[in-house]
Amino acid sequence: MIQNIIQKIGYGLFTLFGVATVVFLLFNVLPGDPARMMLDQRQDSEQLLSVKKKYGFDKPMTTQYLYYINDISLLSFHSNSRDDFTFLEKDKYNTFGVVSLGGFSLALKIPYLRRSFQKNGKPVGEIISETLPNTAILAVASIGIALVIGILFGVFSALWKDSFFDKFIAVVSTLGMSLPSFLSAIIFAWFFGFVLKEYTHLNMTGSLYEVDDFGEGTVLQLKNLILPTVVLGIRPLAVVIQLMRNSLLEVLNEDYIRTAKAKGLSEFKIIKNHAFKNALNPVITAISGWFASMLAGAVFVEYIFNWNGVGKEIIEALNTLDQPVIMGVVLVIASLFILINILVDIIYGWLDPKIRLS
Repeated sequence: MIQNIIQKIGYGLFTLFGVATVVFLLFNVLPGDPARMMLDQRQDSEQLLSVKKKYGFDKPMTTQYLYYINDISLLSFHSNSRDDFTFLEKDKYNTFGVVSLGGFSLALKIPYLRRSFQKNGKPVGEIISETLPNTAILAVASIGIALVIGILFGVFSALWKDSFFDKFIAVVSTLGMSLPSFLSAIIFAWFFGFVLKEYTHLNMTGSLYEVDDFGEGTVLQLKNLILPTVVLGIRPLAVVIQLMRNSLLEVLNEDYIRTAKAKGLSEFKIIKNHAFKNALNPVITAISGWFASMLAGAVFVEYIFNWNGVGKEIIEALNTLDQPVIMGVVLVIASLFILINILVDIIYGWLDPKIRLS
């Protein structure tokens, strides 16, 4: 099991390297000079040359690519000569240790995602660290609702197959899967945050923390979490209901379930001790994908509700062509997908001994 996890981590790092390469090539073939983007309307020829030299934009494309990989990797090489670009840029890293190798140094560091072109040169890592927790809270709350209600309704639908309840839940879940997130976000914001505001006391827009009435600090607004959480959880909820229902029906038709019934075990004990755990595998597969997508940023939902998360940050960066922010967010998203897939494999091994043994 440990060897399998190490192997998957290796594959994940290789995949991340490919993502970084594609992202670099994609954004460096786009029209526009990064130095001009950083200076905006304040540039002159001397400033442009200074910025290009400082950040290595005057170097050949292959050299810039090596600098970029050097920035985002855990291990980076630096020249010990003060005339070299890699020496001048060493102070931007948060290093854990440096080993001297003759004319070069090898540093173990936190991956450096560079600085924003638009937000006064603010480090991209800081921007993501400020917005990712808000998206994570929104994603966890949405997935939590989808799992609890979806599994419960899915089990009842399987037990009461072809009943009115089963057919009603099937219609509702189909509608939930087909309803676009941006449309449901607009409807929920308008109906519950405007039409019924007198009764719900909910806001149409707002983030987890907002500036207080005196402008002296921020206050926690948990009520702003309700509407985006519900909207974001509608589609995974519908998926979980159908997957749990179909999976449980399939498991209940297995031979070992019929054997348990023949031994006189109650239906509750059969489901609790034998069927339920084995029926969860497809649900975990679906939820892991949904959760990774949500952490990547529920773009439309966050933008419509003005939720200060990664999705809203991506839209702002795209509107202003803030390349380092977009590239940094893409790399973080890819890392999250890889990490979640590894965790899902571990959970599979815990749920299904056959997978663990194989």
